[in-house]
Amino acid sequence: MHFDVFNGDADGIIALLQLRLSQKIKQPKDSILITGVKRDISLLKQVDIEKALSVTVLDISLEKNIESLTHLLAKSIDVFYVDHHRTGVIPQSKKLTSLLNTDANICTSLLVNEYLEGEFAYWAIAAAYGDNMHASARQLAEKLKLSHKQQAQLCELGTYINYNGYGSNVDDLHYHPADLYQKISVYSNPFELINEKGSAFEQLKTCYLQDMKKAENAEIIKDDMNLKVVLLEDAAWARRVSGVFGNDLANKYVNKAHVILTLNTHETYLDKTYTVSLRAPLNNKQGAGDICSKFPTGGGRAAAAGINRLPEKMLGDLYRCVSEYYKIKD
Repeated sequence: MHFDVFNGDADGIIALLQLRLSQKIKQPKDSILITGVKRDISLLKQVDIEKALSVTVLDISLEKNIESLTHLLAKSIDVFYVDHHRTGVIPQSKKLTSLLNTDANICTSLLVNEYLEGEFAYWAIAAAYGDNMHASARQLAEKLKLSHKQQAQLCELGTYINYNGYGSNVDDLHYHPADLYQKISVYSNPFELINEKGSAFEQLKTCYLQDMKKAENAEIIKDDMNLKVVLLEDAAWARRVSGVFGNDLANKYVNKAHVILTLNTHETYLDKTYTVSLRAPLNNKQGAGDICSKFPTGGGRAAAAGINRLPEKMLGDLYRCVSEYYKIKD
């Protein structure tokens, strides 16, 4: 039995889509899908170690899944691991094949695109846009001589798929990530999906625009020339939009770091906590994952990271860490 384990965002979904559509490699086509909301990254523990013969892991941190990975390798289960997040210590095993690159300008789907020698490059471009790697997406798009209109369409597609992955649980989402993968994986060319009436693209676009309109009225906690902190309300729409809203702000103000906060009052904790999305300045895409990893339930990559449950009393510490790292002056 083969298991496909992948992040529920645009990068994870599209990385798997490329592999499963590929005619260049012999990859298992029938598999058990394991995924979840974007922040659910400890996914490898869900693999049934007694039934697994092989596992593909896409766009989830090796560092956060090291225990489960070690158990799989000890059972002589073949693992193909592709990712761009923090790795920690990489196990040495003949059973592990890995494509790992933590460079701030590459995502998992771009790594898969290189592996497949550009077989589904249009899809990889959409994923890069969705992961807020616009410069990398444009570079590949221009290499393939895509028009500005086509680039804009792929940017929309990646953004909407990524938007669908955000939420505290799958009930917040418009599509379960596994269902969305299955809906879009029948399209070898993403422009067919984009141009189809009533498609998942069209439905997500409508919902995205509605949620982003609400986000425009969010409370601004702090805003200076280098840092903006925004508080979203505790509602499903806010949890859905938290990451893509941060990406949108980051692209508008490229020299500024952004922190998006969402109050976790829907959860039962004694102390008030916040979900945090941190975006490094686009002109200084580093450090976000390191900063968030200093806090409980935090992690991520160089340009974008988050904290699932940050106690209210630690908000000041977070602001100071961000300010000190990016040399922000109050």
